[in-house]
Formats: sequence, C-alpha cells, structure tokens
Amino acid sequence: MITVSLGAIMLGAAYVCMSAGVESRRAVNAQSEAAQVARVALNLIAADLSAAVPLSRDFEFLGMRRRVNGTDADNLDFAARNFTPRKAREGDFCEVSYFLEADPKTSLLTLYRRRDPTPDPVPLEGGSREEIARNVASLRFEYYDGLDWYDDWGDPSGKQQTSALTPPNAYGMPEAVRITLAVDADVSTPGAEGREEDGARARIAMQTVARVELADHFSRQTSGSNTNSGGAR
Repeated sequence: MITVSLGAIMLGAAYVCMSAGVESRRAVNAQSEAAQVARVALNLIAADLSAAVPLSRDFEFLGMRRRVNGTDADNLDFAARNFTPRKAREGDFCEVSYFLEADPKTSLLTLYRRRDPTPDPVPLEGGSREEIARNVASLRFEYYDGLDWYDDWGDPSGKQQTSALTPPNAYGMPEAVRITLAVDADVSTPGAEGREEDGARARIAMQTVARVELADHFSRQTSGSNTNSGGAR
C-alpha cells in the first residue's frame, strides 16, 4: 500500500510538472508567433512608406487618427512605387491604405492593406485588400516633418489649408513615420476554466520608424513650383 501510494504521488507530481511545461511552451510559442506577425506587418508598412510618393493632387498623403472599440486604430493612405506589375498596362505606382477593421462577431481587430495599381479619380477607394495581421490590439502612426512629431497628417477637408496659418502637417509628405503595432497572443490553455478572466492573452507591442525617402524630393518640387507661380504674378 505504501509503495502504491508513493507511486501515485510521484505520478501526480510528474503529471503536474509535465502539464506546466506544456502550458509554458504553448504560451511561449503563442507569443513568438504574435511577435513574428507584428514584425512582418511592420516590415510591410515600412517598405511601402520608404517608396511613398504623392497619392494625388488633392490628397498627397493622409494619416488620420481613429479609434475602434475604444482602441487606437489609425488609418494611413498614400501612394507607393513598391509594387510589381501583375497585368498588362500596370506600372509600379500603387495606391496604398492601411486600416483596422473589427470582426462583427468577435470584435477582434484585423489589419488590412488596400492596394490599387490602376489610378482613378477616387484615390481613396477601389483595388483589392489583403489581410496582414489578426488579433491586433492597437495601431498608431505618428508623423515627422523634420522638426516635430504629429498625430495626423494631411487635410482631407481642405479647411486647414485655407486658414491664415497653415500647419506643417496639413500638406506635403512627412519625412518619417513612426509605427506602433500591438498584437494579442492567446496563451490560454484549451479547456482550462477561468483562464480568460485571469488574463490569458499576452500583448506584444513593437515600434519602428520608416523614413519616407522621396519626401525631400517632392517637397523641393512643390516649393519650387510655388515660387515660380508667385513670381509670375
């Protein structure tokens, strides 16, 4: 009886240790996968931004503050030369949008990228969208003009550019964009009760700064054309 009892205790202890090890490994794997998803998403956004060019005459570059379900879910619209033509009469110019959208059933946020390689009179619509990352906790874009950082960029309404003092972030393109992306990793154990209430989701947050390589070129073009038009008057 003593031997059987000791054996049962040892087996129970071994099971507890093994279960804890499996759970710990699953949590680490979930966090690693979430970190990889965030890293890939940041690299995609940074690659598009590095080749950014003006979107249109009316909307050169738009970055808007937005919240979905109480969390940061910024929008970004611009054009990029980071596109490989796939059909006849397509160039490397492509309209690009990044945005979050909530699943109506689960309320979880998904990061999407819209791309339209066929420019049209409506630069903020059209094309196709692709899923970039699921279980996104938040997405923030901040914009640098060479002196200060701003929470938004561009003037979709046109009101700021007609005011007496036009802010620097109302027109043109930023020199750099700071991207902050947070992704939730599900580290709960399947079938375990009470884990969701205890906080069974780990949040992985990553940040990078993407330089807009062609911003200086287009800002010089814009300032030169404004100077010439002013002299003509």
